[in-house]
Amino acid sequence: MTEHSPADLVEFIAKAIVGNPDAVTVSEADDGRTLELETDPEDRGRVIGRQGRVAKAMRAVLGASRNGGDLRLDIVD
Repeated sequence: MTEHSPADLVEFIAKAIVGNPDAVTVSEADDGRTLELETDPEDRGRVIGRQGRVAKAMRAVLGASRNGGDLRLDIVD
């Protein structure tokens, strides 16, 4: 079984939501304690969702994952 990183999980979810999946990048910051999600500016609203619901759901899935419980997810402007 292949072990996937929390960054892979966030990237997979984001690419499924956005209109331009090629523009999605996830990088680690703050000594690996923060994941930064970058998207095409036109897709940023889709990743955040109404009242932040999609972003909240992505953070919940990340927190429930095996290796993502202690990570933060930031959506970069």
